[in-house]
Order: sequence, then structure tokens, then C-alpha cells
Amino acid sequence: MKSLEHKRIFGLDFLRAMAISLVVASHATYILFPKSEHSIITLVRILGAIGVDLFFVLSGFLIGRILLKTILNNKVKFTDLLLFWKRRWLRTLPNYFLILILNIGLSVIFGYLIPENIASYFLFFQNVNAPHPDFFTEAWSLSIEEFAYLFLPFILYLGLFLLKKTNKGKLFFNVTLLTIALLMLLKINYYFKTDVSSYKEWSSTYRKVVIYRLDAIYLGFLMAYLAQMKTTFIKRYKIGFAVFGLVLLAVLHVLVYWFALLPQTHLWFFVFIYLNIVGLSLMLMLPYFSELNYQGIGVKFIQFISKTSYSIYLINYSIVLLTLKHYFDFINLSFVNRIAVLILFLGITLVLSTLVYRFFELPILNYRNRKFKS
Repeated sequence: MKSLEHKRIFGLDFLRAMAISLVVASHATYILFPKSEHSIITLVRILGAIGVDLFFVLSGFLIGRILLKTILNNKVKFTDLLLFWKRRWLRTLPNYFLILILNIGLSVIFGYLIPENIASYFLFFQNVNAPHPDFFTEAWSLSIEEFAYLFLPFILYLGLFLLKKTNKGKLFFNVTLLTIALLMLLKINYYFKTDVSSYKEWSSTYRKVVIYRLDAIYLGFLMAYLAQMKTTFIKRYKIGFAVFGLVLLAVLHVLVYWFALLPQTHLWFFVFIYLNIVGLSLMLMLPYFSELNYQGIGVKFIQFISKTSYSIYLINYSIVLLTLKHYFDFINLSFVNRIAVLILFLGITLVLSTLVYRFFELPILNYRNRKFKS
């Protein structure tokens, strides 16, 4: 484990910790300000959504980098692709299935309605081309990730099989870019066939649907290619890219606020521009953070949050917050009592996430690293 710890990059740990902190903070607003529509509360909830996009782009960058290096090392057989999938599945599926089963168990205990299509959750089909059911709501993003790492890698390896003499790096880039372009056709179809009446409806019918969001992860693939194949250029301007990305993200949301842009009035903006600019902004920050090292105060805590971020993400809302909501009426609690519930929410989330990571996730990862070496 020491060697694995030594390989950790602070900047990437920081991004993971930042992403999960934004998500948890957005969920915390439903405890502290359950009925508020104040602009600051809205901003916090928007930042929570951006936190999920940060997970997408960061995951795409890291997994895309692994996939690209595998291909460049001439591991281009379908057995190599199967090894890639096995390692990925052992990273994501065990935690997912554990929390899915816990959600089903809690629904039985509390008498909540279990979706008729619950079986589809076990194959990640619940939101492939339709809104995600109101059950284990975090799972929408896991479906996107699983299909992203099935679809493009398969197309890529098929291309490598059919075009044996092609430049492997260029094929990786071209296939990724072409896939992003083709996915735009689905977005065009959505735009002309869908009317939405609110941000929530747009979010459920578009932002959380697999076929419209795969490109968020593939933007990370593009940066993985640029960082690997255009190293000198990327390193030279990494600070400029990061600053530009941050400014671009800020300007985007200033424009949304200034012009009162909403999905029901400016659907074209939210389909073709908003999420693409969010993803591009986050992508531009990756080269800087992927080489950022720091050994001062707070490193261990950030590493802890980073390592447990997957468990925190799966547990904090459906397992902890909704269970607390079953016992506490947030709206009618005094503000002091809501703060107490918030502390309870954070404490239970950290304890449960640590237990899941330490005694379930980590042993499986260790098994994966022994059984299926990359």
C-alpha cells in the first residue's frame, strides 16, 4: 500500500475532494434551507451539479490516460480490453451493488415505493434514454460512467482490430472526437422533440440521461490524449489553461444569472452550450492539477476525502439524508435543530463511508490489483 500512496498526486486528490464537497454541500442545503429559493442557495446547488461534472471529466481523464497508455504499449487485443473492463468493474460495481441493495432494504423497512423497473438498476439501464426513477437517485451518474467505458473503448479496439497499421494515438483522438460529434446528433433530436417547463424537468430528461451525457467523460479522454501526446505544449501553458477554464466557468454562470437564462426559455443554450462549456472549463484545469504537489497542512485530510469520495457519493443522499428525512421534518425544525441534524448528517456520512471504504471497497481493490494487474 505504501507504493500506492507514494503515487498519489495531490492535485487530483484535491479535485476529487472538491467535487464530493460540492455535492455534499448542495445536499446539505436541503436540511438547512429546505424551502429556500435564494440565489445563494441556488448557486450552491448548481455547484453541486458542477461537482458531478468534475467527477465525469476527471474520471475520463484518468481512465482515458490508462486506456491510451495501454494502446500505445501495443496491448491492442480484445483480451487487453477485457482486462481493462475487469479492473474498471471491480472499482465501481461492488460499491454500487452494495448501496443499491441497502436502498432496497431501507425502502422495504420504511415502506417506500420500489420502482417496477428495479431489475434495470442491476444493468444500469434505468436511465439510458429516459429520466432516472426517483429511487437511489445518485445512480444516474454511475450509469453514464459504466456505458461510457463500455462504448468508446469497444469502438476503439474494434478500430484497432480493423486498422492494424494505423497510428494508435491518432486513432484514439479521432475516435473520441468523432464519438463526441455523433453524440451531438442525439442532442439535436432532443432539442427539436422536447419542451421543458423547468430546470428540474430539463435536468431529469437531459442532464441525467446516459445518451446525452457520455461526452462529458470523453472530454476527459481528449485531455488525456493532449497531455500524453502534446506534453511540452500542455505543460508550458497549464497555468494559463487553468486560469482560463476558471474564468470561463465564472463568466458562463454570470451570463446565466445576468440574462436570466432558463431551460424553459432558452433550451438551445442548455442543450448545446451550457454543459459543454462546463465540461470544457473543467477539462482545461486538469493539466495544472495533475502535476500539482503539496506536502503541507491538510494533505492527509484531503487524501482521506479523496479516497472515500466514491463511498461518500453513494451514501450521503439516499442512505443518510433520506433516512434522516424520514425521522425529521426539516421544514418545521428550528434553525438550531437543523444545524444539529446537519452535523448528524455529516457525521453519519463520514463514518459509514469510512467503514465501507476500509472494510469493503479497499479489500476488493487490493484483490483486483493482485488478480488483474494493469
